[in-house]
Amino acid sequence: MVAEAMTEAALAEETRNHATVGQVGKKRMQVRKAHSLIGQIHDPRNVVRAWERVRANRGAGGVDRVSIDRFDCEQDRYLTVLRQRLADGRYRPQPVRRVEIDKPGSTAKRPLGIPTVMDRVCQQAIRQVLEPIFEPTFSEVSFGFRPKRSAHMAMRRIWGQLQAGGRWIVDADIADFFGTISHDRLVSLVAERVADGKVLSLIRQILTAGALRDGVYESTVAGTPQGGVISPLLSNIYLHVFDERMERAGFQVTRYADDWLAVCRTREEAERALASACAVLEELGLRIHPEKTRIVHVSQGFEFLGYKIGLGKGLRFKQGGIGLYAIPRQQSIDRFKDKVRALTRRRIAVPLEELIDMLNPVIRGWGMYYRRANVRRLFNRLNMWIVRRIWGWRFKRWRNAGWRTLPEKRLYGEYGLVNLLQLIPSMRDYYRQKGYTH
Repeated sequence: MVAEAMTEAALAEETRNHATVGQVGKKRMQVRKAHSLIGQIHDPRNVVRAWERVRANRGAGGVDRVSIDRFDCEQDRYLTVLRQRLADGRYRPQPVRRVEIDKPGSTAKRPLGIPTVMDRVCQQAIRQVLEPIFEPTFSEVSFGFRPKRSAHMAMRRIWGQLQAGGRWIVDADIADFFGTISHDRLVSLVAERVADGKVLSLIRQILTAGALRDGVYESTVAGTPQGGVISPLLSNIYLHVFDERMERAGFQVTRYADDWLAVCRTREEAERALASACAVLEELGLRIHPEKTRIVHVSQGFEFLGYKIGLGKGLRFKQGGIGLYAIPRQQSIDRFKDKVRALTRRRIAVPLEELIDMLNPVIRGWGMYYRRANVRRLFNRLNMWIVRRIWGWRFKRWRNAGWRTLPEKRLYGEYGLVNLLQLIPSMRDYYRQKGYTH
């Protein structure tokens, strides 16, 4: 591993130049703490607002098999019980329902913990009270699951660093982050800003509620469940120490939840950044994944947040004759096409209008995420492929005369099929003039 190339003396000097995790904690202890928060959490207005957020996000039911729709039918009773139990300290989170989901870009599975609907409402109510307390303290290098911050903002930060001369990338991965977070350390970090013992106890109960997998209970001695409403906020609180330490060391880190990378000007700087990151994460009880971490030159390309970024000839954004490019990573393209294929299987018997209503959110969501990348040719190819999928679905065969009865202009105009190219800002006026808008 590249980090091991540093001498022990160099790493020791790097560590001495910056505060330890404990010193950072002492600095935070000077900040005024928030008291008496449990009343704000079970306040009827806060609980109702939390339920509205959970209902809008939908999702499956937990171990009690109470669905969103069932909860909605009896919301007054459920919310009253939740408020009363929170007020008198009798609320106890239930174990999450453990399921395995596909991990993007890998054949491995990712464990997902699904809390009950009531537990999700409780977590959302806690998050709504804690987020305004912690949000002002978070670093500018953190972009994941924060108000008014997004993956696109993280990408713009990285793009600007590359245009400013950054050429070496620390492309790193934290091994099993959500499964290895220390409960004690996490609660201690929350306690640096929160002095309400009932809230701290409630957070610990959420962390230690355990999980049910195929009816078998599994205890949780570390980690926070992926799928929990409050997990993103807790992960940002936990990794804020990492943000501070790396930023203080002068490294240009960009983090989105547990995904992060650093843009450096030289390979030597990248090696120091990786060594420092390993040291900080080790103090937090975390470790870098040795097989998924590398130092790479931008000319080789790297992937982050669904994009592949690199240098190539003949591109618009040029530096010294070579242009930067950003395109969707292949795994993202493949997953998008799989979703379209699933909706356009020939045995699906629905009217054309209904099929397009199902396709449009998938096309629009994916296209809006990538529309500012170098995607014009890709979007053109995908447009043609989607139209052929619709023709194949309609006429039950791949080779057909769909272009006669369902030409592209009719699909995009009369039926309102989302046109990927039209999502690109610079292409909107062109397609309006051609009459391809609905």
